[in-house]
Amino acid sequence: MATRESAAPLPRAAAGSVSAARRKMPFARWAREIGWRYVVLVAGVFVSLYPVVWVISAAVNPIDNLQTAQLIPDGITFDNFRKLFSDPLYPVGRWILASWKIGIIASTLNVALASLAAFAFSRLRFKGRRAGLLSLLLVQVFPQFLGFVALFILGQQIGEVVPAAGLGTHLYLIFVYTGGAIGFNAFLIKGFMDTIPQSLDESAQVDGASPLQIFMRVVLPLTRPALAVIFILSFVGLFAEVILATFLIREVDQYTLAVGLNLFVQSDYSAQWGQLAAAALVGALPIVITFLIAQKQIIGGLTQGAVKG
Repeated sequence: MATRESAAPLPRAAAGSVSAARRKMPFARWAREIGWRYVVLVAGVFVSLYPVVWVISAAVNPIDNLQTAQLIPDGITFDNFRKLFSDPLYPVGRWILASWKIGIIASTLNVALASLAAFAFSRLRFKGRRAGLLSLLLVQVFPQFLGFVALFILGQQIGEVVPAAGLGTHLYLIFVYTGGAIGFNAFLIKGFMDTIPQSLDESAQVDGASPLQIFMRVVLPLTRPALAVIFILSFVGLFAEVILATFLIREVDQYTLAVGLNLFVQSDYSAQWGQLAAAALVGALPIVITFLIAQKQIIGGLTQGAVKG
């Protein structure tokens, strides 16, 4: 009975006295303990939203010039959005589909192969395990442009045998993206798998489970939060990747969105800033949609992947 009374909510008079005590806090103390947090929050929101607001303003501004454009335009027009899908010189819709396709496929393959490699380094015991993991990390130290010549020659040689997967194709770009980040992602996933108790693997082995079954039914469901985060980061990075896509893709119809946006500002005298801003807004939608879908997986993995003792 005493427990129930202690857990009962405060009377209105007591709650009112608490709120009154908070209101009587001196301004200097409030600013020192609480107010600075609001200042930092407002500054962070302003810094984050200002570029987005400027891009939206440039996309609907009838003046196609950034030097004379205003943050709040005098008029609003949607001609820049209509031109995106009517101008044959700038197939933005094709670029967005290409970027989304390449990002989804490459990120999925990257997460799948990295999780398999992480399971091997985390759970299996074999000779050269430590040296293999260090070798994968060492490869990630070198920048991408050091391998441009090798990637170019390799793409040409593959194209002579399988033209659909050679240089200048989306499939070859997916292969390059997939192999380029496996080492680092495998290291991240391995760190997450190391936190999963080994007793779960031993229990599964007693029940007659193979290493593949342990990976698929025990370890993989518990690592879903890490896999979702790595998938999001990989997709966002590949969707906005420019250097490799510019070097390996030559046809305008095969461009990704990040490469195709350069065509709007190639000339200083005919730069189309309004269409560039509109294309950036339209191209951001796949990233937002994919992030929202994967965010549900993160929340589901955190709530369903708990280990019960």
